[in-house]
Amino acid sequence: MRLFAAALLGLIPACQSDETVAAYGGAGSTWTLVELDGAQFAQRATLAFGEDGQVSGQAPCNGFTFTNGVPYPWFETGPIAATKMACPNLEAETTFFTTLSAMTRVVIAEGRMVMANDEGGEMVFTRSE
Repeated sequence: MRLFAAALLGLIPACQSDETVAAYGGAGSTWTLVELDGAQFAQRATLAFGEDGQVSGQAPCNGFTFTNGVPYPWFETGPIAATKMACPNLEAETTFFTTLSAMTRVVIAEGRMVMANDEGGEMVFTRSE
């Protein structure tokens, strides 16, 4: 009986499903930022949600990655690892990373992803497959 119980306990992690943004419509697409705090975002910035909470993308200058391990609809960037290329859009990139790091919730519906926080910050992305 103990062997059977141990075998069942060993299967529990394999049965757990992904509860992050990826499992709720975020995966399989590239999300392009179109609006930041109510204003059109003129630079190109993208996100893509992968397995195990991995998120990658392209900021106005640099590529980046981080892990979002909290369950949907919550959002958390964790430490962001980015390349360090210089470009004329560094101010827009700093704004993008600062705002993204402050987001705490996400909702995906009808080809749009809206991230928000309690301070009124908001980022709107559209699906661009």
